Amino acid sequence: MVAVAAVAGLTPIDPGTIERRFSTTVYPAIQRTLTPLSNVAPFALFDLLTLAAAIVFVVALVRAVRQARRERRLRPVFTMVARTATAAAMVYLAFLLLWGFNYRRVPMTERLVMDRPAPATEAVVTLGLESVQRLNALHAAAHRIGWVVDPRDHAALLDAYASVQQRLSDAPAAVPGRLKRSLYGAYFRWTSVDGMVNPFALEVLANPDLLPFERPFVAAHEWAHLAGYADESEANFVGWLTCVRADPPSQYSAWLSLYWQIAGELGTKERMRLWDALEEGPRADVQAIVERLRRGQLPLLRNASWRVYDQYLRANRVEEGIRSYGQVITLLLRARFEDGWVPVRQTTAPFQ
Repeated sequence: MVAVAAVAGLTPIDPGTIERRFSTTVYPAIQRTLTPLSNVAPFALFDLLTLAAAIVFVVALVRAVRQARRERRLRPVFTMVARTATAAAMVYLAFLLLWGFNYRRVPMTERLVMDRPAPATEAVVTLGLESVQRLNALHAAAHRIGWVVDPRDHAALLDAYASVQQRLSDAPAAVPGRLKRSLYGAYFRWTSVDGMVNPFALEVLANPDLLPFERPFVAAHEWAHLAGYADESEANFVGWLTCVRADPPSQYSAWLSLYWQIAGELGTKERMRLWDALEEGPRADVQAIVERLRRGQLPLLRNASWRVYDQYLRANRVEEGIRSYGQVITLLLRARFEDGWVPVRQTTAPFQ
């Protein structure tokens, strides 16, 4: 079993094959089965799975140590280690078959028409200034309308989510996931994680401290993962396109996330240029996010967590690691769009 897992993890597979045989065929059937089931559960199934695994491991370890002491030999411990390795291999294979192979699908840069050069700093600043302009224009309407507590009840966001999926792929549309609280909510708070997808039940876990104007984009980002876009930059891209095609509150959430992303990529001088262009309302919202993050995070744990996640992404062939989050800016500046930020998909591609 360990050997099979190693082969599955290390053997290179053509992205076109993954796209045709898994991401647009097998995976949608899995997602459209598991997510509706996990949505019914009022609690996070991830909590149940991880706690059960921890209990089983501790019980097995204690039994192995006790048996080793009675028999005065280490064989029971070695047997327990071998069984743990086998179980870990089975979990890894389940991860690949349920979701993980999406990391190897055809990248967005080959799915869309990319006919503009790699962005220079000034192009990034220009996009940042556009985000500032949109935030200033949308702030009043977005706050007047308000934000839906459960994004699954947000008709405009759901319609936009389905529309974007149809534009990007021929696969059946994914089912939106319920944003769930989790026992790991404190961990999300301490490490500044906004949300995650449980790859074994295809459910969405969200940071309990998210502000109302953050929730539409976080939901759309995680729904993009549910649609099979495992790469973080692509999930950001799909999530942003979803929100920007919905109503003003969702659009505001999209441009706010993009402002945040761009500000993190620029130097101090350019970042202050964007900050100075923000009006009082959007500036207060950005400051509210900053305060939320500062209030909850534990820097040492946050840094360690993101280092681990960086290695996880690289192990799944995301060469940029956590820097892949910022690649959404490159996609927005290089891809060709029709009016209304509608991406132009390649009409002929080797994976079709």
